[in-house]
Amino acid sequence: MDPQTPMRLLADYRVVRARTLELAAPLSAEDQMVQSMPDASPTKWHLAHTSWFFETFVLAAQPGGGRASDPRYRVLFNSYYDAVGEQWARSRRGLLSRPSLAEVHDYRRFADEAIARLLETGGATEAQLATVELGLHHEQQHQELLLTDIKHAFGTSLLEPAYRPPLARDPAAGQTPPARFISFDEGVVAIGHQAGGFAFDNEGPRHRRFQRAFAIADRPVTCGEYLAFIRDRGYARPELWLSDGWHACQSEGWRAPLYWAEREGRFTAYTLAGVHPLDEREPVMHVSYFEADAYARWAGARLPTEDEWERAATEAPPEARAPGHFADSGRFHPGPARAAFAGDVWQWTQSPYAPYPGYRPPAGALGEYNGKFMCNQMVLRGGSCLTPAGHWRPTYRNFFPPAARWQATGIRLAKDV
Repeated sequence: MDPQTPMRLLADYRVVRARTLELAAPLSAEDQMVQSMPDASPTKWHLAHTSWFFETFVLAAQPGGGRASDPRYRVLFNSYYDAVGEQWARSRRGLLSRPSLAEVHDYRRFADEAIARLLETGGATEAQLATVELGLHHEQQHQELLLTDIKHAFGTSLLEPAYRPPLARDPAAGQTPPARFISFDEGVVAIGHQAGGFAFDNEGPRHRRFQRAFAIADRPVTCGEYLAFIRDRGYARPELWLSDGWHACQSEGWRAPLYWAEREGRFTAYTLAGVHPLDEREPVMHVSYFEADAYARWAGARLPTEDEWERAATEAPPEARAPGHFADSGRFHPGPARAAFAGDVWQWTQSPYAPYPGYRPPAGALGEYNGKFMCNQMVLRGGSCLTPAGHWRPTYRNFFPPAARWQATGIRLAKDV
């Protein structure tokens, strides 16, 4: 790296770390401790874990260890790194009334001051600089999780509190045009991240795949379109569902996307700005892979593969590649659906999360970051209204279990040609 890289990295570090605190600022100390389900984490834990990441993987790599925080934090705020050691059970993170929120903020200051000293003195190794950059993208992932997790806590509360003020009407609002399918010829295409710029290890190696001819919708499925699926008894027709999906639908009592409620014959949706009447023009959000697949089957289509999605996101006409809403807009909610591949909602693909040909996890504990989850997960593409704009790229591979619904997940249709 050139001599200016550490200082540019320090500037980015300060921006990302400050943004996390901004996202937590509207929440009370009580809000920041709550854990509404085992898959979610308290805001306070997110604040501590992201500091643990820098302490464990950057500061501890210094001569002499570089560790000066409470040694018990090594266990309390370790997420899933078995090579690092023991972890506090994920399902019990909401029991951590101590350390206090003030102590967690002290922990963040400790990490921030130590990272600043490391970068300002120019003593960081190439490996440490690369890990700081990885840590910033890791923290941006936790910024998104902070929002989805507090939305679940608030959205499942009887009080349905609002995280932010009411939403302003989108200035671009209007009638959503019908989805247009964009066709692509069969051929061999290159998939995955190219050299240059940051990417997670699971985005490579870049490789070639053969694709049959296909067509893909230029926008996500809307709430109004999904409402037609509900009214056509979509949740009561087993022929539309995968076996595991039908079991989940019945055992969980799914009748609509998460956060939808029928009140006096009309649907409302809980948002981070509180409960609002359902806007049929917006992309449907908070559906599982199973629901997305059932809807696609009902609509006479299918979900795209992740390589079809990536090709379309990079080769579609420019008018179909304008970005949707990201977290930077401050809405934390989709706008009316429009021709876009990025933003508003993550889009399920039919691709299982698996390694690309030639993939090898990095050596050491950081090899557990992505590689060990390549089983029983499905790939999502595109980013959402809760994703930091600078965090997303066309090769980004998000992944979740097929029954997950608390993330900002939506649907894009594809068809064989």
